[in-house]
Amino acid sequence: MKTAPDFDVLIVGAGVSGIGLGCHLERTLPSKSYAVLEARDQIGGTWDLFRYPGIRSDSDLHTFGFAFKPWTDKESIASGEAIRTYLCEAAAEYGVDRQIRFGHKTVRAAWSTADALWTVESEVIATGEKVVLTARWLFCATGYYSYEQGHTPDFEGIADFDGPVVHPQHWPQSLDYTDKRVVVIGSGATAVTLVPAMAAEASHVTMLQRSPTYVVAVPAQDALANFFKRHLSPDRAYALTRRRNIRLQRLQWSLSQRYPRQMKWLLIKLLRRNLPQGYDVATHFTPTYNPWDQRLCSVPDGDLFKAISDGSASVVTDRIKAFTKTGLLLESGDQLDADVVVTATGLDMLAFGGIETTIDGELLDISKTIAYRGMMLTSVPNFTYAIGYTNASWTLKVDLVCHYLCRVLAHMDSNGFDECVPVNNDPGMKTRPLLDFQAGYVQRSLHLFPREGEREPWELSMNYRKDRKTLRDVEIEDGLLNFSRSRHPVAN
Repeated sequence: MKTAPDFDVLIVGAGVSGIGLGCHLERTLPSKSYAVLEARDQIGGTWDLFRYPGIRSDSDLHTFGFAFKPWTDKESIASGEAIRTYLCEAAAEYGVDRQIRFGHKTVRAAWSTADALWTVESEVIATGEKVVLTARWLFCATGYYSYEQGHTPDFEGIADFDGPVVHPQHWPQSLDYTDKRVVVIGSGATAVTLVPAMAAEASHVTMLQRSPTYVVAVPAQDALANFFKRHLSPDRAYALTRRRNIRLQRLQWSLSQRYPRQMKWLLIKLLRRNLPQGYDVATHFTPTYNPWDQRLCSVPDGDLFKAISDGSASVVTDRIKAFTKTGLLLESGDQLDADVVVTATGLDMLAFGGIETTIDGELLDISKTIAYRGMMLTSVPNFTYAIGYTNASWTLKVDLVCHYLCRVLAHMDSNGFDECVPVNNDPGMKTRPLLDFQAGYVQRSLHLFPREGEREPWELSMNYRKDRKTLRDVEIEDGLLNFSRSRHPVAN
């Protein structure tokens, strides 16, 4: 059998995080060999998987884009297609696209301390062939949800419904909803995107929610950013806009934490201005929780509110008792007729792509590990993962994680180390769930994820400004990262 190639770094996933690390390696450590294993057939991750009508970012692309690649489009809130194009351009510009192995689903990863080596097994989806690769470092860029299926509650009588029931995660491109009555179940970012997009062709779209979410109208185009683009170089315009928008994001979140009642009042006041006079905002758009206990839903140019105002869409706040042949029976006793039902009911979370991981032959229980700087795990050597911010753009954290990892790799090279693992020197330290986030899809599965500690560097920070200083400037050898040399180093 031909010996499997040996890489310095194996990256699992060719979405935002995987492409991001590939670009960072090319920019700062060009001598490092690496490969990207991607189960799908295209670059994009989330932005390739989700193809439902209106799919777009809920963060502005001046902060969602990479720090090293300007976002030059006029639209600040961008479509999924535009984001995929941006990721493909970044991968091509830095040559990352040449290192991607598409159709390779990573199923197992085994660490050997004796060899300071990961052995990673992937399955070629098209043929079922097993491919084994070895690497000194493993980077898990799989996000935190399952690509296999979305979350759909066990609705009573769903099989009795005559029309199609569709989950946005696997949207059938052949679905025709022209002049149809559509019910979208849910009130999160996916639902508020789908409703106005489908309302343009459907006879009517109803957003059916158990409880309201904070929804905020934002400009689809950033006027100041576009002014900068007309008068400054792309790099300068991007840097200025990015810096401003990061500060605005942080200010909004900080004010929500410090003055929740006042921020709630302000958000509801702004919302009333976008809805018809006398609209029942208290029932349909006033959540019981405080702003940023869950992520705010952004609607570009208030498109959801426009659809409600012109009558092409409506909101019903109630609970589903059962599906019927012609629609849904609600707990209030009302009947909601539908030709098509869309279950925008969330995601199924999955820790690190569901990869079966062993350390020196012992199966790893991820829930027993503690996160280090929100990117590494106790007891897991030479391993990094990327989980972005819940209160700001995902990519802000990804950029910092990739930058820090490159610093660690360079430090290991300079000192002849081939193993690095975080060590908790306080076994009595209290821990808590990794994400302090109240969204239902998060709460359902947090027990499957690592835990965080009660102090740095074991806390999962959601503060970009703080993380930027820490991950860029902190000493690599902080007494908690244990560096060593293996007894049998892998030959180059």
